[in-house]
Amino acid sequence: MNERMTYEYRFERILTLKEQEKEDMQEQYKSSVSKFQEAAEQLYGALKKKETLEAMQVEKLSTGLSILDIRHHQQFITNLEKTISYFQNLVVQARNRMNWYEEKMIEMNMEVKKYERLKEKDFKAFLVRLQAEENKQLDEVSVTQYMKQEVR
Repeated sequence: MNERMTYEYRFERILTLKEQEKEDMQEQYKSSVSKFQEAAEQLYGALKKKETLEAMQVEKLSTGLSILDIRHHQQFITNLEKTISYFQNLVVQARNRMNWYEEKMIEMNMEVKKYERLKEKDFKAFLVRLQAEENKQLDEVSVTQYMKQEVR
């Protein structure tokens, strides 16, 4: 009888490599999501600060405000608008980066699934070959037993 067949997937190293690449991409995606959230929170904070400052300025205007104070408030709002513009650009860049990583992660998932499906098909083919080999061995044993009975 032949030695029992063992299963080895011929693309196992590639599958392992693709799984590692997928995990790396997931980590980079998570990092990009975190950076996007951080930038969005900073933008929100600057927008909230501007809103509060404008509301405070309207309130002070009704009670009376010196020209110097009005200029200071206006300069502060102008600087805040520059900050807001900076954070808006940062948010757009972070969103684009996050979307790019998401696309790459989806591609990696599809790539890994492709190799997993190949492995499943290959394993099923192995099982068929194994069953055929076992059937062949059983046939040989049956023939041998039959021949021994015939000799008697």
